[in-house]
Amino acid sequence: MSGGTIDCVVTGNNNVQPIVTECKLYRRRWLMLILFVLCSMINAVQWIQYSIISNVIIKFYDVTNVEVDFTSIVYMVTYIPLIFPASWILEKKGLRVAMVAGSFGTMIGAWFKVASSSPDRFYMTMIGQTIAASSQVFILNLPARLAAVWFGPSEVSTACSIGVFGNQFGIALGFLLPPLLVHDSGDLYDISSGLSKMYYSTAIISTLVFLLIYFFVKSSPPLPPSLAQANQRSTSNNDPKNFIKSLFRLMNNYGFLLLLVSYGINVGSFYAISTLLNQIILVYFPDKTVDVGRIGLSIVIAGMVGSVVCGFVLDRTHLFKETTLVVYACSLVGMIVYTFTLSCGYIFVVYLSAILLGFFMNGYLAVGYELAAELTYPESEGTSSGMLNAVVQVFGIIFTLVYRLILDAVGDKKANLFLSGTLVIGTFLTAMIPSDLRRQAAQQKKSLVN
Repeated sequence: MSGGTIDCVVTGNNNVQPIVTECKLYRRRWLMLILFVLCSMINAVQWIQYSIISNVIIKFYDVTNVEVDFTSIVYMVTYIPLIFPASWILEKKGLRVAMVAGSFGTMIGAWFKVASSSPDRFYMTMIGQTIAASSQVFILNLPARLAAVWFGPSEVSTACSIGVFGNQFGIALGFLLPPLLVHDSGDLYDISSGLSKMYYSTAIISTLVFLLIYFFVKSSPPLPPSLAQANQRSTSNNDPKNFIKSLFRLMNNYGFLLLLVSYGINVGSFYAISTLLNQIILVYFPDKTVDVGRIGLSIVIAGMVGSVVCGFVLDRTHLFKETTLVVYACSLVGMIVYTFTLSCGYIFVVYLSAILLGFFMNGYLAVGYELAAELTYPESEGTSSGMLNAVVQVFGIIFTLVYRLILDAVGDKKANLFLSGTLVIGTFLTAMIPSDLRRQAAQQKKSLVN
């Protein structure tokens, strides 16, 4: 099962003689990563599956635009109060418990929605969506933690980016499949049939994913994969008081606080764009419902490629601050291009601008996770990722609601310029983040000791 073996030096506390132990890379780490990708994918696919066909959902369930928006917003609302207890459970019980809990809730939520393919059962849809959204809290902050626990120092950023890839792939499917399965028909029976196909396929796949995770996922390998992880194991403590102290240390970390706000602005903008994509594109291309899904897919697929490319760059260069700043500035450029090409009249141009925007805006996700892990080491990656995602949900809710208000009042161009303005602020905040790479420093220091 070993993929490689090295000697680690774990420095003890209080001038204790350093302990030499073995570090090992296990081939099982790739299975853990694949199962997590599937878990994250099947949860994320449910986030946007209503908003991307909002015109059909409004007709079928006889609800308003705002009610459809809330099927997306509920993913953000439930995350905020649940993230801190979920982060503590992750630290106390480990990756296995978090992934089992997340996949189980995703499965239950999907089966609730199977019973909602009737015009008078929108409440069942919201119950199922809320359960799936609540389960996200156990999943969304796992990529950086899983990468650190299972992968070596030369592959940890790539592994994190692949973990983020799972969430993005799920969102991509959420953009692509609903318009293909649920057609805009005048016959409510046809719509109901399409919704049933969508609900059943999601529920069956989520059940299979849960069973795979339950039987095959392990919390951690027997031996640590890196010097930094060996040190983190030797100093870890599951006392709730220490978890609270860790939160206070993070809140006093100047660089991390800057990253919290800039990360929230970037990803919150993506949430707002995704939630209202259907309504904006259909203004300019009224009969292009399927293209709306494909444009959303283009944004996310480009982001998946960007995420993997950025992870590869980080592993090879370790230029975390510089890479983050470049990707953020390019996100701003992509947002401006997207804003001024929507009204050009050529849908292929909108595709191209969406790809540019997605490559950098979504590619930024993994970069932000990894920079957070560097700035906050030796704090748990799960805790720092959890705080990042909690702030993202706050910005996502605010930006989606403000985006909706501006869109309804003065149109999409000014709404998109609002998001562009916030990205300008985020770029300046990113430039102010100090290049305090604590995890890299710890790795190099222990290598020298060894």
